[in-house]
Amino acid sequence: MKIVIGNDHAAVELKNQISDYLKEKGYEVLNVGTDTTESIDYPIYGEKVARAVVNGEADFGIAICGTGLGISLACNKVKGIRACVCSEPYTAQMSRRHNNCNVLCFGARVVGLDLAKMIVDSFLNSEFEGGRHQRRVDLIMDIEKRG
Repeated sequence: MKIVIGNDHAAVELKNQISDYLKEKGYEVLNVGTDTTESIDYPIYGEKVARAVVNGEADFGIAICGTGLGISLACNKVKGIRACVCSEPYTAQMSRRHNNCNVLCFGARVVGLDLAKMIVDSFLNSEFEGGRHQRRVDLIMDIEKRG
């Protein structure tokens, strides 16, 4: 499985740690984030993550900024993306099971490394349940189609 990971200046260290963690677990990782701590604009990197997912370059995306919120907003502007901000594992699990989210976002200033690893594991180890949840995801995607 291939994971695209992107970040802003606030999340360079955590991005590198999560990237290494994913590689240790056997995932292929595509880094589209910044590697500098000089202030940059998170929407650029959120879009890069999202486009890699919708274009099929990666199965899932992980986007990290200071809080996870700004970069998730940028990701969600790309048609076909369902990005979620998760600060704990349960929401990450449910984002996959019920919402079929394809990009996980969190904040480097909000979660530490160990918690980030648990969030990532919960997201990647959960599967979409379909059924009544598919109908709801379809309704979300219908909103996107209407603009």
